[in-house]
Amino acid sequence: MGENMHDLTGFQRDLLYVIAGRDDPHGLAIKEELEEYYESEIHHGRLYPNLDALVDKGLVEKGELDRRTNYYALTQRGDRELEARREWERRYLESDETEVSL
Repeated sequence: MGENMHDLTGFQRDLLYVIAGRDDPHGLAIKEELEEYYESEIHHGRLYPNLDALVDKGLVEKGELDRRTNYYALTQRGDRELEARREWERRYLESDETEVSL
């Protein structure tokens, strides 16, 4: 279980961001959000295996809303990984801004 954010694909990372930004979204809500962002269709065959991979990595938990619908939520570990990623991004974004203003 030594996987971190840097082991994820960009698509999986985007899934984490969407899940973090919504209140326990179901698969279709995640799909719609990403389709809007990517401006293209995301097929179930791409979405659900990647969500399951995040569950397997311990970053996301999957629960049942009803017999046909699952919801997804970040685990504590997923939350920590996302926060670490944000810190890392911030370091580079802020250093860029200081260079630009010189």
